[in-house]
Amino acid sequence: GSGELSLSLSLSLSLSPPASLSPPASLSPPASLSVSPDRAQFFEFESVSLSCEVQGNSAGWRVVRNAERGNHTECNTDWGKPQGSSCIVSLIPSDSGEYWCESGSGEHSNAVNITVHDGAVILESPALPVTEGDYVTLRCRYQGTPSDLTADFYKDGSLIRAESSGEMTIPAVSKSDEGLYKCTNSEGESPESWMTVTGDRVEEE
Repeated sequence: GSGELSLSLSLSLSLSPPASLSPPASLSPPASLSVSPDRAQFFEFESVSLSCEVQGNSAGWRVVRNAERGNHTECNTDWGKPQGSSCIVSLIPSDSGEYWCESGSGEHSNAVNITVHDGAVILESPALPVTEGDYVTLRCRYQGTPSDLTADFYKDGSLIRAESSGEMTIPAVSKSDEGLYKCTNSEGESPESWMTVTGDRVEEE
C-alpha cells in the first residue's frame, strides 16, 4: 500500500548520501542509542541511563520505547526521568521492551532490547552490538551474595560452557558467536538475551 511506498522511498533517500561524505560515516544511522551500563538484562529496581548520540545537531531527538504494553511512548511521559540529554530509568519488569532514539521528522536509531527480571539471576551481556574481534565478557549474576556463583552458559538452547567464576569470556568475538544466550546457577535461571555481532566494516548485502 501507500505506507510501503513511502517507507521504501525514505529508505532509499537515507541510503544515498551526498558523494562528498566518506562511506563509513554516511552509512551509519544519524543517531545511535547509548545504554549505560551496556547490559541487556537488569534486576528490578536497578537503573539504566539511555541517551541519543547524534551526528550533528541533537535537538529534537528523544528516547522512545515500545515496552511490553505495546504502546510507543517517550521518556518523561510515564517512565524515565530526563537528566541532561540522557533518560534515567529506575527499572521494573514492565519496563522490559525495545528502546530507540527518534527525531521529530521520524528518523530513528538502532533499537535495543532491555529485559528487567524480578527473579534472582540475570545474564550480564552487551545490549549494544559488539564488533568482530572485540573482547566480550558474559556474567551470570546472582542478586544475593556471593554474586558470582558457578554457572552454566547456554547459546541457542545448548549448553556451551560451565564456569566456576560465573563469568564467560570470548577473547575475540566472531559472527558465529551471535545468538541467544542465557545462564543458570544454583539459584536459578536468567532470561534469554540476543547478542548481535557486527562486521568490522560495512559490507554489501
